[in-house]
Amino acid sequence: MRELVFALEYEPGRNRVADALAAHPGARVRSLSLHATDDHLWRVDHATGAPDALAAVEAAFTDGDYYADCLATEDCGATQTTRVLDRTDDTLVLYTDWEPTPVCASVPHIARDHLGDGVLFETRHEGRHYTWRLIHSGEGDVGAFFDALRAAVGDAARTELLRTAHAAAGDETRADADGVGLSPEQEAALRAAVEHGYYESPRAVDAGELAAHLDVPRSTLTYRLRRAEERLAKAHVARSVAGDAAPASFD
Repeated sequence: MRELVFALEYEPGRNRVADALAAHPGARVRSLSLHATDDHLWRVDHATGAPDALAAVEAAFTDGDYYADCLATEDCGATQTTRVLDRTDDTLVLYTDWEPTPVCASVPHIARDHLGDGVLFETRHEGRHYTWRLIHSGEGDVGAFFDALRAAVGDAARTELLRTAHAAAGDETRADADGVGLSPEQEAALRAAVEHGYYESPRAVDAGELAAHLDVPRSTLTYRLRRAEERLAKAHVARSVAGDAAPASFD
């Protein structure tokens, strides 16, 4: 199995959800489930943020001229139904059923064409940065997939490849002194973030400034930091659980 991670960085006015998230820094949307057939796409998304941010995200999803993941540059005439499954003060869960037309294109449908059936999808959307993680068999043509994706996206967004590797990727990370597997790129991003005050409150530097310092695109930096934070958090919880399970010492 292969892992493919890339990001779409949308221009203003080209994606309703990207515009809503860009107007509400700190809000984000991640997929809980995403499935596609030749003529359908179903997804469940979990959004977090302040109440006004969630209202803007909901409006973007339910607006009549927005279709989930459609890459068509003009109104494609697709049919979409979006329902709110759950709502709290700071979370929103949305279910979307999208039926494309022949002029529509989407990441899952392009992936089915070039990477084969059985592709698994995970998405995260923060600001104008829409990150996709695909797990596929490795038997398809990744180059043809990206060519078709860029053609469908056009000038609406910049496409950036973040990672392609075996899904296990055991040979691309190393165990540090604390037993946390961070790639050199993730560790460099994390060290720079700490050294430049990214984690201070208030922050001494934002993601864009930190990315410029490291000479990498913003979406690349945020992806590396998010993966590093995920590994650190999981390692911390695993150690805590192991500590709770250890027999008591009577020394």
